[in-house]
Amino acid sequence: MSNQQHIIFGIDLGTTYSCIAYVDTAGKANVIPSQEHQLTTPSVVLFEKEARIVGEEAKNNAILNPDNVVEMVKRHIGKTNWRFHYDNRDYSPEEISSYILRKLATDAEEALGIPVKDVVITCPAYFGIAQREATARAGEIAGLHVHEVISEPTASAIAYGLQQKQEQVILVYDLGGGTFDIAIIAIKEDATKVIAIGGDHHLGGRDWDEAIVTYLAQQWREQAFSSDDPLESSETLQDLWLKAEKAKRALSVRQKTYVAVSHNGKTIKAELTLEKFHEITESLLNRTIIFTKMTMSAAQKRGYTHFDQIVLVGGSTRMPQISARLKQEFQLPLRLLEPDEVVAKGAALYGQRLLLKQHMQTHITKMQEMQKKISSINRDTIKKAQAPKNKTDTSEPVSVPTAMIEMARAATAQALNIEEGAIKRLTEPTITNVASHSFGVLAAIDHGTPNARMVISNLVRVNDPLPTTKTKIYGTMEARQDVVTLEIMENTEETWIVEQPEHSNEMEIGTVTLTLPPGLPESAPIEVTFEMNTQGRLQVTGKEPQSHTTIQVDFETKGSMTNEEIEQAKARSQQIQIL
Repeated sequence: MSNQQHIIFGIDLGTTYSCIAYVDTAGKANVIPSQEHQLTTPSVVLFEKEARIVGEEAKNNAILNPDNVVEMVKRHIGKTNWRFHYDNRDYSPEEISSYILRKLATDAEEALGIPVKDVVITCPAYFGIAQREATARAGEIAGLHVHEVISEPTASAIAYGLQQKQEQVILVYDLGGGTFDIAIIAIKEDATKVIAIGGDHHLGGRDWDEAIVTYLAQQWREQAFSSDDPLESSETLQDLWLKAEKAKRALSVRQKTYVAVSHNGKTIKAELTLEKFHEITESLLNRTIIFTKMTMSAAQKRGYTHFDQIVLVGGSTRMPQISARLKQEFQLPLRLLEPDEVVAKGAALYGQRLLLKQHMQTHITKMQEMQKKISSINRDTIKKAQAPKNKTDTSEPVSVPTAMIEMARAATAQALNIEEGAIKRLTEPTITNVASHSFGVLAAIDHGTPNARMVISNLVRVNDPLPTTKTKIYGTMEARQDVVTLEIMENTEETWIVEQPEHSNEMEIGTVTLTLPPGLPESAPIEVTFEMNTQGRLQVTGKEPQSHTTIQVDFETKGSMTNEEIEQAKARSQQIQIL
């Protein structure tokens, strides 16, 4: 491994478990075991003075130190109002997530003997801009160079698509510990195209655990003949969480299990049958089916009416009730695709693709520059020897792009010690993603009439293919208006216009202010352009056509961390030991 220094690692930063992978010289993605010899690491952090214990040890200590343990932090990432308080200091979701990332990177360095700095991190497909930027900030605080943040179903599809030669349209049903994604993806030999996405980043296996926890607490009250609530004791609650997860796994292979519930000196034996488990979690499963049908409908509107199979991703898809219900609802073949590892592997393949394309482009640019120099020399020679003084030879050098690509591929293979065939498999297919949300501006319609009201006017709609550029013309509200403030709104509606009360202040992700020239009349045109790149990052341009006054902003959302907080977190990180 020491000869392969050029790697962009793939990280699945999960709600309940995380994983890191890399691509070897043969083009195969491999998950890197932790120092505890596990392929996944629990996304649990125990605060202990100037150290942070991450993983299984933190999870096991949750009962003894429940107030010092953070779980499920991914559900809070990107939120402005959530902090974890420890030792007179508040910690953001990004900073806590950075500890998990550091643990993964440190373990990978130990296993491979090389530095881990360059990464691609995955996130739920349904994450908005704020959550995606917060995920990237977590990597920054961890001291990593985050090349991209990509959607988990897209990563899964990349890993799956490289194994397939048959053209097909798949549903990626991704039920993790804390999030649920459904993505419909068209796979061809030379392309992976996301068609439609949906889901809920507050729905996952943890909610199935919570249903068991609630049931066990109820059983304790009934059998102990007590009105005390076990859920009000942090120690009992942590114990129930651990036992609920074990009970859930037990019910994947048998019809019933028993759980000892201890609280206030009383211990009862609670029976949990598979039938009861299905009953108390049926509403959760129903939600995933609703999201799946909605996403299939969105794909059908875009011309995709035939689906070949459902690919199961995420550890929670191991529950038998999932596959049984999906077969019943959709009558499609199911394939369980390395549920705990495939996302990290897909991210690693995507990262290696980025690296290889960068190197190939460098070689191609050098060859093009050399070609131009040779062509220039040849033209000068022809001019001096043959051409009349008043004539100029405008012939262009013969371009052979295929040959250049092949030469660049060969040079990259030699430079990085990677098989040329592996480079071709990773770099040739195209990858197309879609917008995870709709984005628009707050605008007035029916201005000056009794029906006047503020609405969201969407420019980019959910499931629009990326990259995309959309422009609309709006008008000023009044004569001689000196500024226009564009309030940028993120939402989940597919319509061009979103009426109140369907929008709220929580949808606002920031503002852009355009200074106007003096003396403009009412309804003077204002041109607004939204440009969204392949990563889902938004650039907003406001333009007043008469004076050509323009403001262009690479959009930054109202993040959960200020720049000052980010710098403080980086400084603290240098003093904190990750165990």
